[in-house]
Amino acid sequence: MAKDREQKDQIKTDATTAVDKPSEFSLEDILAEFGSGHAETGRSGEQGDSGRPDLPLPEAEHHPVPGNIVPFPRSETDELNGAEPLPNSDEPDDDGPPPDGDEPDDDGPPPDGDEPDDDGPPPDGDEPDDDGPPSDGDEPDDDGPPSDGNEPGDDGPPPDGDEPDSGDKILPFSEYTPEQSPLQDALDRLRKKADDYAEQMFTEEGKEHKPRTMRLERLIPGVDEEEKAPPKPKKVRRKTSPPPDLSPSELTARYAKGLGLLRLRSVLVLLLALPLLYLAVAELSPLFLPGILANSFSTQVLCSAVLLGAAMLLGVDVLLRGVWDLFLLRPGVHTLCSFACAATLADALTQFRLTPERHVLPLCCVCVLSIFFALRGEYIGRQGLRLSCRTAASAAEPYLVTLDENCWNGRDTYAKWSGLIHGFGSQIQEDDLSRKVWKRAAPLLLLACFLLSLVASVGHRTPEHMLWCLSAMLTACTSFSGFLTFALPFRTLTRRLAASGASLPGWSAAEKAGGALLVNDTDLFPPGSVSMNGIKVFGDFPVEKVVGVTATLIRDSGSGLDQLFHDLLRTQGAVYRRAADVTRHEGGGLSGVIRGEQILVGSAAFLSLMAVPLPPGLKVHNAVFCAIDNQLAGVFALNYTMNLPIPPALSALISASVSPVLATRDFNLIPAMLRQKFKLPVDKMAFPATDRRAELSDPNRPHSGRIVAVLCREGLVPFAEAIIGARRLRGAVRLSTGLSVLGALVGLLLSFYLSFISAWISLAAIHLAFFQLAWLVPVWLISGWVNRY
Repeated sequence: MAKDREQKDQIKTDATTAVDKPSEFSLEDILAEFGSGHAETGRSGEQGDSGRPDLPLPEAEHHPVPGNIVPFPRSETDELNGAEPLPNSDEPDDDGPPPDGDEPDDDGPPPDGDEPDDDGPPPDGDEPDDDGPPSDGDEPDDDGPPSDGNEPGDDGPPPDGDEPDSGDKILPFSEYTPEQSPLQDALDRLRKKADDYAEQMFTEEGKEHKPRTMRLERLIPGVDEEEKAPPKPKKVRRKTSPPPDLSPSELTARYAKGLGLLRLRSVLVLLLALPLLYLAVAELSPLFLPGILANSFSTQVLCSAVLLGAAMLLGVDVLLRGVWDLFLLRPGVHTLCSFACAATLADALTQFRLTPERHVLPLCCVCVLSIFFALRGEYIGRQGLRLSCRTAASAAEPYLVTLDENCWNGRDTYAKWSGLIHGFGSQIQEDDLSRKVWKRAAPLLLLACFLLSLVASVGHRTPEHMLWCLSAMLTACTSFSGFLTFALPFRTLTRRLAASGASLPGWSAAEKAGGALLVNDTDLFPPGSVSMNGIKVFGDFPVEKVVGVTATLIRDSGSGLDQLFHDLLRTQGAVYRRAADVTRHEGGGLSGVIRGEQILVGSAAFLSLMAVPLPPGLKVHNAVFCAIDNQLAGVFALNYTMNLPIPPALSALISASVSPVLATRDFNLIPAMLRQKFKLPVDKMAFPATDRRAELSDPNRPHSGRIVAVLCREGLVPFAEAIIGARRLRGAVRLSTGLSVLGALVGLLLSFYLSFISAWISLAAIHLAFFQLAWLVPVWLISGWVNRY
């Protein structure tokens, strides 16, 4: 026991001396004390304790650690953060501890002050246990003595308080990043995105310059792709029974019946209105009047009432129509006219009994003028409808124009196709926009006139003025322009369209407006516009065979050149063949198999694309090339002649916000050819893909049941004029109807105010007549603008 105590005291003395005087240890002593590390245990102070861990005695007894695990010291920061000590990558296998210089050699004594004996705890400041942070000055390095109580690394002493900088014993620390402003962060992100975009551009640079890509771009014309638009929700409308679908010839006879008598009656009513206007002007100015009229005011009132009664008899049909519309619960401007005439006639007959103080003529001249414009509007409307029906009935096989929903690029598109006229007679008898609007406005105006008349008379404690107030308000609401808002522009437009061979089925043609128009081969080049300029056959192929196979593929493709090659077929004595696998190609050509031979028909660019050798120096523009089994067989030179009105028609369509869509089947009609030869604005025209063009120009494609126009002539000119005219008619009727309703509302408010204050002179007949005529001027000007395109 005494020997053991002496040995322990010696170990403590050596450890204290090593701490106080680190320079006393030489390199040889350190290497002799810390050898290559063949010890089987961790920090064991004795040879017999090789299996004991580096823990105090109580923990070592209760928690034994395997001999092949070397525990490392942990700092306070690691223990507070709950970090585990890093494993030692240099740790050997189970046969021995790692040779990192921390373990004593089996042949040498253990380092002083490292491992306590079994009988007591370790000395203070030597080796920490698992429950506390390690203290400085534990282990010396193999390369030299420890400095300042720290554990140096292999290459030199580390900074104070840090772990040694040796490969696998490095503890990761969070990298310090200086705080940056949000603006600087945004600039850094933007700079990074710019660098990434620049790198992507450099990686893709040169791909578009590949020879194959450039060759395809040169030979294949560019096409336009559609954008899939979301489906439009359909409005649920109340279904009403349509008028009977009569033929255009029957409707022509119906509208022509009684048209001359209607014109005569309107002229007679105008003649009755002239003396009334003279009396109204003479009332406020020193004009000459016969003696009986100049000396008797009652005679003037009586004459006014008689003339109004005569005018009502001449226009009894329009007055009864207004009353009948009221019973059918669809009153209009004719209903207002009927009530205004009745109230004015009653006021004229009772003026001296109810309002003897009023020395102003009743509003008879204004009512007679309203009857005249009602008759005139009826005459003009029937004239336009008769002319439209007569034009539609003039062609035995007319073309029909319909507005197909979502046909191209999600927009409603105008399409022309050949068929029977079904629904034209029913559509032309439908109500126009003016009638539809007045059907809603007239009941409100009627109710307002009766209520405001009560306010201006009974509310003002003058019930005897009730009839005069009602006459003034109803007459002011009877807009002269309301009778002409549709009839006048429709007749103006119909006269122009009839000269070009087009007809519109009334307001239904302008009810909806489309954004695109399909243009096919015959629209741009009607029959006779394309002629044969020459034929050249190559090789040993007979002319009949070359003409026959070429005409067969053109006929099967539905091209506009069918009639031209049909005539050539009959001239050359050839016949059509039976073709199989007829295919349209995007490069501008057709392919098919006839009697086992591969036939190619198309442009020169198409044959070059299909690797067919062409003669050098062959420069034939606007031609049809034919190749049989990959050998050039014939060339058909064509001459395209465009009619002079077609370019202005296309420009007018584009100006009217209608985009032409080239649904052509002739492979020569591509945007480059139309721009170079005919100077057409192809950049504002759509050019779909080949399959899509064939689908749009399919004659068996379903169309809408509503007819927009009936065309009696070939070409784009009547087609474009009908579409543009329908769109201009739509805008003119809308604007004119809005102005007429606004004029009626303004007249109602003014007449209410003047009748409320009993302003007899301000509500004189001549003043109200000029007011109504002033609102008629814009409608007249708008109607003359419809056919100016």
